[in-house]
Amino acid sequence: MSNRLFQGVIHQMRDAIDRTIGVIDETSVVIACSELGRIGEVNENITTEMLCSTNSFVLNGCTYKSFGNKPRSEYVVFVAGNDELAQKYAMLLAVSLSSIKQYYDEKYDRGNFIKNVILDNILPGDIYLKARELRFNSDVTRVCMLIKITSKTDISAYDVIQNLFPDKSKDFVININETDIALVKEIKNNIDSKDLEKLASSIVDTLSGEFYTHCLIGIGTPVNGIKDLARSFKEGQVALEVGKVFDTERTIISYDNLGIARLVYQLPTTLCDMFLKEVFKRGSIESLDQETLFTIQRFFENNLNVSETSRKLFVHRNTLVYRLEKIKKLTGLDLREFEDAIVFKVALMVKKYLSSNPIKY
Repeated sequence: MSNRLFQGVIHQMRDAIDRTIGVIDETSVVIACSELGRIGEVNENITTEMLCSTNSFVLNGCTYKSFGNKPRSEYVVFVAGNDELAQKYAMLLAVSLSSIKQYYDEKYDRGNFIKNVILDNILPGDIYLKARELRFNSDVTRVCMLIKITSKTDISAYDVIQNLFPDKSKDFVININETDIALVKEIKNNIDSKDLEKLASSIVDTLSGEFYTHCLIGIGTPVNGIKDLARSFKEGQVALEVGKVFDTERTIISYDNLGIARLVYQLPTTLCDMFLKEVFKRGSIESLDQETLFTIQRFFENNLNVSETSRKLFVHRNTLVYRLEKIKKLTGLDLREFEDAIVFKVALMVKKYLSSNPIKY
């Protein structure tokens, strides 16, 4: 990648300097040059001692100046001529190319580093060593959001999200695959989960409102250590998976707000099937019609309050009581009793989970 980076700069400076200029790597190969035909040439006169030199030197009618970030410089810039002007050009090119390479390496390597961290592609012991090498601030709070694109357009969602978070030193936008994009965002300590959901909502609104691209966002929990970013990323994945089963209408799902759905999702399907058979010994859950299930849902939403539920359903209180008695007769569970209501609520969630994950025999 550095070869193309250097060649782009050399090409732009060619007319301004009006001399043959180029870059040689540590293997003495010309990797960039204003004379394209010379790219690939081997300059065997460049020795290790020359690479280590901090001063410019003249060789075969050209002025050379080494540069790079390591103790032994990785590259040497050369300018045709051995006069004072050639020396100044060489010094300027070395400083310019060194700064450009450092900026590029930090930007590229940091993003790659974060990607390896969240995907668990780097050993825990190497994480902090690499972070120090990249001057990566590990003492701040970050959160990982997983953005899943559900409708394709000609617009690059990755580019849009990058433009929404332009501070590349604090926020990292990472392509995971064709549909998934991870956002690693630096946040304030003790930030409220509602603020994170507002941030996610702004991403959803921008993509859908301006670019007609629909997406779902799973929000992990905020973490303080770099190595814990992998956990936040996995939580974002779980949030999307659980939301796909239990909250199909929501576009933003936070791991912190999954509640009991998170527990149900992690249960083996065979165990879930056994649980349903034990709960509904007297009658199958399939015996409940859609109207009854809708009534149950509203009853739960109104905190088991008969009067409030009947008002919301626009039915007489006695009608609702009759329906609840019918449910008790079919299932043996009285939803007006807290413990029975909990069991029934979990059973409904387990049933929904099994519908999305059928048991394989």
